[in-house]
Amino acid sequence: MGRRLATIRGSALALALAVMSTGPGVLAQDGQYAVLMKTLSNPFWGAMGQGVEDGAKEAGIDYFIQAVESDQAAEPQLNVCNTMLERQPVAMITAAINSTNLLPCLKTAQDRGIPIVDLDANLDPAVLEAEGIEIAFRIGSDNVAAGAQGAEYLVSRLGAEATGPVLVIEGLSGNITGQRRAQGFAQRLGELAPGLEIVASLPGDWDRGKAASITNDILTRHPDLVAIFAANDGMALGAVEAVYAAGLGDQVTIIGVDGNSDAVKSIRDGRLNASVAQLPYLVGKQAVENVKKVLAGETVPKDIAVPTLVLTREVLEEGSEPLLQYVK
Repeated sequence: MGRRLATIRGSALALALAVMSTGPGVLAQDGQYAVLMKTLSNPFWGAMGQGVEDGAKEAGIDYFIQAVESDQAAEPQLNVCNTMLERQPVAMITAAINSTNLLPCLKTAQDRGIPIVDLDANLDPAVLEAEGIEIAFRIGSDNVAAGAQGAEYLVSRLGAEATGPVLVIEGLSGNITGQRRAQGFAQRLGELAPGLEIVASLPGDWDRGKAASITNDILTRHPDLVAIFAANDGMALGAVEAVYAAGLGDQVTIIGVDGNSDAVKSIRDGRLNASVAQLPYLVGKQAVENVKKVLAGETVPKDIAVPTLVLTREVLEEGSEPLLQYVK
C-alpha cells in the first residue's frame, strides 16, 4: 500500500489531500471512498484522519481524503465536495462545516446513488429531512452528553453548593455540534449546581485567539469568574492563555471538548483542567468499517455513538482507562 500527501492551492481554497491505494487486491465494485473533513490542521481532525487510514488498511479499502484550510471555510468545502464527486466515489463520508453548506453536493451524491455518511454528526436531521436527503448513518459522539459530562466534572470539582459566574464559549454560529455541546453543559449544570450561573454564552468560532479575547472581556466584567466551558479544545486553550495571563490560573476551572494532543499536553502540564475526549480516531476508524458493511448490503444503526472520556491529569497519570488507547 502506498500513501502520498499533496497540497492543492486555488484562488478560493487550500486543500490537504491524502490518498491511499490498496492496489489490485481491492474489488472493482468497492471503488474509492471519498472522505471530506473540515481541516487537517486541527489535531482533532488529524486524529480522525489517522483512524480512517488505519481502518481502511485493516478493511482493505481504497479511499481518498480531503479537507479545507479552516473549519470556517464553508463555501470552499462545498467546492471540494463537488470536485470529489467527479472521481465517482462509491461512498461519501462528510464532516460538514455547518448543516447547510454541503446540501447541494449531498443532493447530487444521493441522486447518483452514493451512500452518504454524516461524520461526527454535523448535519441537522431536520434540515436533511426538509431537503429530502437521506444518510446511510451518522457517527460520532453524543455531543449533548459530552457537554453534560463537562458539567458533571465541574460540579465534582467545585461541589453542588458552589456559586459564581461561569462562561460558555460556543463553536461556530449555526454549527449543530457546538450548539449541542453548549446546551448539554448548560442544562446539566443547572440541574446539578444552580448556584453556578452562566453569565455569558458566546460563539468563539472554533478560534483560539477569539476565545482568548472573549475570556479577557468576561474577566473584566466578572473578575470572580469560577469556570469556563469551551466547545472545543482549541478555544479552551485560548481561554487558558487568557486566564493565566490574568494570574487567575488557580481560580478558574477550564474544560474543553475533543481530547486532542494539544489539550492532553496542557492537562499534563497542569494548565487545562479537563477535556471531554471525543475519541476522533475511533470515529474515523469505525466510519470506514461501517461504510463497508453498508456497501455489502448489511444493516447498520442509523446513529452510531462512539463513547467519550473525561480526561484529567489523574486519569492520564493512572493510565488504566481502556479508552486511553484511542486518545491520539
